[in-house]
Amino acid sequence: MPKDYASLPLNAVRRKDRAVDDEEWIRALLRRAPVGQLATVHDGQPFINSNLFVYDEAKHVIYMHTARVGRTQANVAANERVCFSVSEMGRLLPAEEALEFSVEYAGVTVFGRASIIKDVEECRHGLQLLLDKYAPHLRPGEHYRPITDDEIARTAVYRIEIDQWSGKRKQVAPDFPGAYWYGQESSS
Repeated sequence: MPKDYASLPLNAVRRKDRAVDDEEWIRALLRRAPVGQLATVHDGQPFINSNLFVYDEAKHVIYMHTARVGRTQANVAANERVCFSVSEMGRLLPAEEALEFSVEYAGVTVFGRASIIKDVEECRHGLQLLLDKYAPHLRPGEHYRPITDDEIARTAVYRIEIDQWSGKRKQVAPDFPGAYWYGQESSS
């Protein structure tokens, strides 16, 4: 009898040999990933939006921002349940059979609830964390004007409360025959 995947927990990974349960590994990937994909749904229609984001370990939440109006804002206002994903691609792994070609990868999927932050100080906190992640060499008040209330009023800052997450990766030996990086030809 086939497995009923719809009855499994959201964070169940089908390939147990690729599941990563190490929470520090999951947090590290969330810290270093440059872009995440936020999946929302409205009226049964899925919508994915790529965003800059930051993982706030102290609060165990993800912050991101978008325009004040738009599909993401409308979808989150209608349904707080979201899925958020980050990934990294490793080397491509050729094989003698086309169906057996593969790739090294690492990914984290987060299941949670998103909300548009109303508190000005939490908005400022989330936006500053974003600035600190993407421009760690620049400081407010020294290299740029600190975030103003007017700037906060012009953006929507989101907090994703993390309910569950899962990690998954595939790695092979460094000497895997013919392995190569995307955009480069195999050395074999």
